[in-house]
Amino acid sequence: MAGFDRLRALSRRFDDPAGGLRPFDVDRSGFVMAEGAGFLVLERPVDAAARGARPRALISGYGATSDAHHVVAPRPDGSGLTAAVRGALAEAGASPGDVDLVNAHGTGTPRGDAVEAAVLAELLPHRPPVTSTKGVTGHLLGAAGAVEAVLTVLSVEEGTVPPTANFAEPGEGIDLDVPTTARTARLRLAVSTSVGFGGHNAALVITAP
Repeated sequence: MAGFDRLRALSRRFDDPAGGLRPFDVDRSGFVMAEGAGFLVLERPVDAAARGARPRALISGYGATSDAHHVVAPRPDGSGLTAAVRGALAEAGASPGDVDLVNAHGTGTPRGDAVEAAVLAELLPHRPPVTSTKGVTGHLLGAAGAVEAVLTVLSVEEGTVPPTANFAEPGEGIDLDVPTTARTARLRLAVSTSVGFGGHNAALVITAP
């Protein structure tokens, strides 16, 4: 905790702890460290059908890159994340225009959110809704990707775009559709992104079964 604080990566909104983590917001100042766990049961469709199980969604594509730009700072041009998302879409046999929802990494850090927002705006000019659930869960560090994949599966299954907590006004250069209230929508394909220290980038394409 002290190390992240020394890096000035943590929110210092001490007067408003519930509003401390503010993904993509003009007043974002860092993330709020949290704890949690999540998991998905992965099974081949043919095996699920054989035992009469109903799939919630399909993991249709995966992309990962490591740009190794800096120990903690994101690569300014976001090329590693761009390649991860493109790789996941290619594996799924999909194009950027097919994306109906993005569950973004969205940590509420000034630089990280700006880079991710720029990548998503360029990749997805049709402006699908982009949500970050960290405003509610906090940043679960190593568990964040798993929990956010679970939440993306639930979004696709239930046809619900979740709101982004604590988002009021977009920060400079953030040109995204960030919902502040839940929406009902037909979600055929969603992307979940994760960006880690050291330049690790991952993307999952999750589709309706």
